[in-house]
Amino acid sequence: MSSFNKGIRKAEVALKWDPNPLGAPAADLDIVAAVYRTESLYEDPAYLVHFGSRSPDGTITLHRDSKTGQGFGADEQMTIELERLSPEYGRVVLGVAIQQRDRRMEFGDIQSTSMRVTEGYTELLTSDFVTVARATAATVAEFVREADGSWDMHETVRGFDAEPEEFTRLMGVRQR
Repeated sequence: MSSFNKGIRKAEVALKWDPNPLGAPAADLDIVAAVYRTESLYEDPAYLVHFGSRSPDGTITLHRDSKTGQGFGADEQMTIELERLSPEYGRVVLGVAIQQRDRRMEFGDIQSTSMRVTEGYTELLTSDFVTVARATAATVAEFVREADGSWDMHETVRGFDAEPEEFTRLMGVRQR
């Protein structure tokens, strides 16, 4: 039986930040989406989408990947087509990780960091990462498939002190 509730069908994610001053190491932030199976919503993700990848079915795509924050507009952009995701999947966790190359960088070290999640012209979420300034990675939102098949979004700004690889294992763990 289909539902009259449309829920969130397609989310657009935009991440921006200002480049570091000349001579300072570049700040490289990455949008990460972790997709979880309906029967294991809080276990290991079925798959991840981040720089250089897309979902196996093409429903989650990273369109733009910046390593410096230079340029106009969004530095990273991702599209999440929830309405096309297989019923096999019931949760998508959205996060941001800072690459830790030349030195430790936290959100508080990077100027004008902001993330915006929209559906069409409707703004679903904005975050400036101020509440997680000492973190090296953060979850921002989770999309959850409801019993009627529609998708809902919950803001989940939570900081992590973790390398990007470790963050992808921790980002979907149930909060206590």
